[in-house]
Amino acid sequence: MSDLSELFPSRKGHSDWMKDAFRLAEKAFSMGEVPVGAIVVKDGKIIGRGHNQRERLNDPTAHAEILAITAAAGTLKDWRLNGTTLYVTKEPCPMCAGAIINSRVSHLIFGAYDEEKGCCGSLYQLCGDRRLDSRTTVQGGIEEKNCTAILKDFFQLKRNKGTQ
Repeated sequence: MSDLSELFPSRKGHSDWMKDAFRLAEKAFSMGEVPVGAIVVKDGKIIGRGHNQRERLNDPTAHAEILAITAAAGTLKDWRLNGTTLYVTKEPCPMCAGAIINSRVSHLIFGAYDEEKGCCGSLYQLCGDRRLDSRTTVQGGIEEKNCTAILKDFFQLKRNKGTQ
């Protein structure tokens, strides 16, 4: 008998996948990093994971999305991530939106909107912009309450530590 996962691909919905990304955001929080987590899914399987690691790696590009995209490309042994979905707990910044476009991620699903730096619907809409040859579809607000709350908690904690 063949592997049942091949016959019955994952029936997880966007909310379920976002919860997987959220666990990575919690990991980032526990490490003192801005709590953002990301996963890349293809054919019902996670092929890349990442959480913010700018502080730990002293790398301004070590955003959750970049690390998840890099891991997914390594898994596939191809920089083209056609047919994949990226789940991330916070709306991507311009750098990450560019990486999403350049890696040809098919679908972007995010949690919290970012009115200050969000480039996938809030401030700008880079993903899906045909002028950039992007065909990435975008959906925001998945598990938004939890994704927003962890960010608020993190920055409140940072502010409180700064006043002591």
